[in-house]
Amino acid sequence: MRLLGGRIRLARMRRRMTVEELAERVGVTHTTIRKVERGSLSVAVGVVFEAASVLGVALFDEDPARVGLETRQVASDLALLPKRVRRPVVDDDF
Repeated sequence: MRLLGGRIRLARMRRRMTVEELAERVGVTHTTIRKVERGSLSVAVGVVFEAASVLGVALFDEDPARVGLETRQVASDLALLPKRVRRPVVDDDF
């Protein structure tokens, strides 16, 4: 999130846009945009994506080789996890 927040801040500054202007375009307060730029995990992901979209910041690497590498890594990580997530059954009948 810090990397994406940094990219958003850099793009905003390159476009000579103030925090307040970006906040208005995204529809949030300037405090929220500051949190986005710091990479705060307390901000809704939709707000971060909207800020990135307004500024034209790519969420994923455009290099096909890099995208392929990330895709394989995610697939590898997911292969180690169970196929389904189930809630544990708790027998609390005394």
